[in-house]
Parts: sequence; structure tokens; C-alpha cells
Amino acid sequence: MISKEQRIGVIGAGAMGAGIAQVAATAGHTVYLFDSRHDAAAQALVQMGKTLQKLEEKGKIEQGMSKILLSRIQAVPSLDAMDDVALVIEAIVEQLPVKQEVFSKLEAVVSPDCILASNTSSLSVTAIAAACNKPERALGLHFFNPATLMPLVEVIPAVQTAAHLPAECVELMKSWSKVPVIAKDTPGFIVNRLARSYYGESIKLYEEGMADIPTIDWALKTYGGFRMGPFELMDLIGNDINYTVTETVWTQMYFDPRYRPSLTQKKITEAKRYGRKTGQGYYSYAEGAVQPAPTEDPIIGKAIFDRVIAMLINEAADAHFLRIATAAELDLAMTKGVNYPKGLLQWCDEIGAKEILRRMDELYDRFRDDRYRASAGLRDMAESGKTYF
Repeated sequence: MISKEQRIGVIGAGAMGAGIAQVAATAGHTVYLFDSRHDAAAQALVQMGKTLQKLEEKGKIEQGMSKILLSRIQAVPSLDAMDDVALVIEAIVEQLPVKQEVFSKLEAVVSPDCILASNTSSLSVTAIAAACNKPERALGLHFFNPATLMPLVEVIPAVQTAAHLPAECVELMKSWSKVPVIAKDTPGFIVNRLARSYYGESIKLYEEGMADIPTIDWALKTYGGFRMGPFELMDLIGNDINYTVTETVWTQMYFDPRYRPSLTQKKITEAKRYGRKTGQGYYSYAEGAVQPAPTEDPIIGKAIFDRVIAMLINEAADAHFLRIATAAELDLAMTKGVNYPKGLLQWCDEIGAKEILRRMDELYDRFRDDRYRASAGLRDMAESGKTYF
């Protein structure tokens, strides 16, 4: 396993890249941070210093820790500086050709034993690895935003990844105080695949006129215990990012209706209403803006939750059926990656697979849309009377 004395490289000094660099530095590594944009890495370190200083002042981290962490991270001017690192984590734009180009360039610089990892959230790790002469050293390490706070890391072996590498990276992530889960290299991996329904079905309910946006958010927080409603969460993530991930998963799944994007998502992205970062999304974030109140109708609220949770559980049952991960790993990913109040398969056990299947079949009979087809895995569980745990 990679030791604390070995150096780590991070490509991309945006929010994710800088966060990953801080995580590695906190674990004791010297980190090289590179960004192709002029001075982006240096600027990221300035911003990191301000954030760490505030945490230090509030007593969130030990006195002097900000200076120690910053001393471990070096902004480097080119990829050539990565020649002595043990691991490089790429965290750049979600475009396959760009990632492939970076991996190809890295191979000309790094040592023969250096591990090459991508922080991609939805692209094929196998396709990224294919750009390498030694694809067996490539895999996915998908952190969640903010990387310094969210514990989950999805470890995604490509088809070509050496058999020993995922387990080594799991141990490394544990040493970084992260919670790693191994996931198959399928579109969206675990979290971004399973979570599509939280956003997609909520938008569908809005488009159908069942409830307005504040009411849908209220219903899922009140009856589901979710920390944020789907529209609040999309505004936080960025509607442009959320739409891109949805479209990527849908395309890579050969346009399966279960992952179909909505016109509402498309239009709000075209309007550049990306959410908090632009001051306007599904809600207004302008200074002094008053948010609309929900209609707190318990009948409507429960109906919203019942439909959305059925879609989420059906997706989790399908991921389990397709062996994307174990039941425990699937539930761990959703609780640690997106702060779900409980695992979806645990929820299935509590509600009952038969009841979830009934809801899915009822939705399919109503809409005659394959979006609502029940997973064979869910049907098997309902008919057998078995539970996941």
C-alpha cells in the first residue's frame, strides 16, 4: 500500500481537486496540485488557506494545522512534476476525450508503478483506461463534494485494472479516513445511478401538476427524512452538473427510459439558472429573497414520498440484481455519499418488497412507460418473501 512518505498528484484545482488535495495532505502526504489554467492551482491554495484559517479560529481544527497542511501541498507548473508520485488523481472536466488525453500524457511522465485514478462521476473508467499503454494501473476513485467532509469514495476497477489494485486503494482510502466501496464500472456507478430517481421522479411529479416545487421538497424531508429536498439539492449541486450527469447516464444506458432527462431540467440549464452559484435555480438566492411556502397537505405529502421512494428502491434492487455492489455496499454508498437517512434496501425490507412491487406495477399500468418497469430483482424478492438484511 502507498505510505504517507510517498507523494500524491492531483490534476485539476477546482472544488473537487483542491478538496482531494487537502484530504491527502491531512493524511500526511506531500501533494502536487496541477491545473492547466494559469495560476488556478496557486489561487486554490490561497482560498484553501483562508478556509483553513477560519476553521482554526473557530476551533474546528488544531492551532497551526492550517500552516502544516498548506506546507504539504505544492502548486506545480506542469505535469512533469508528477514524475515521482505514487498516485495521481485526475479531477478535471467531465469530458472523455480530455480525460483520455491527460492519462496518455501522464504515462510519459510518471513512474512505471504509479497508479492513475480518475474522479469521474459518470464516465466509463474502462474507456479512460484505454488511453493508457498500461491500463492495468488505472481505476476510478470517485470522491463526493465537498471531498473534505463527505466520507464516501467509490472505488471503480476498469475491465483492464489489475486484480490487486482495488483492494489496495480501499486500504489507502481507509487510511485517509474515508469510507470506500467497490462498484462495477457501469454508468453512474452506485450513487449517481441510484439517485437519478430522487431528482427525475420529483421533476415528473412537478410536471404532472401533483404539487409545486416547495411542496415536493417539504414532502420528502418530512415523510422521508431527507436532509434536503430534490430541488434544493439540485440547486446546491448545480443544475448544469446534475443535468449533464443525468444525460450521461441515460446515453450510456442506451437511452433506457428509467434515466431519461426532463425538459424542465434542460430548460433551467439553458436559462443558466444553475442554482446557488448563479443566484437563481429552482429557488432564488438573491439577497433578501423570500422563499415560497409549501402546501403542507399530509395526503399529498405522503403520496409524493410513496412514489419517489418506490422508484429509488426499485433502482437499488436492480443494482443489487445486476451485482453492481452488495446490499450492504449499496446502502452504505447512499448513506455516506448523499446523506440518505437510511439505505434504500433497508427501506425496502421495512416497507416490504411486495408493496414496492405493487406501486411500481400500478405506475406502469397507469403510464405504460418503461420508466416504471419493475426490476426483476425486486420481483424476485417480492415473490420469494426474502429480505435483503
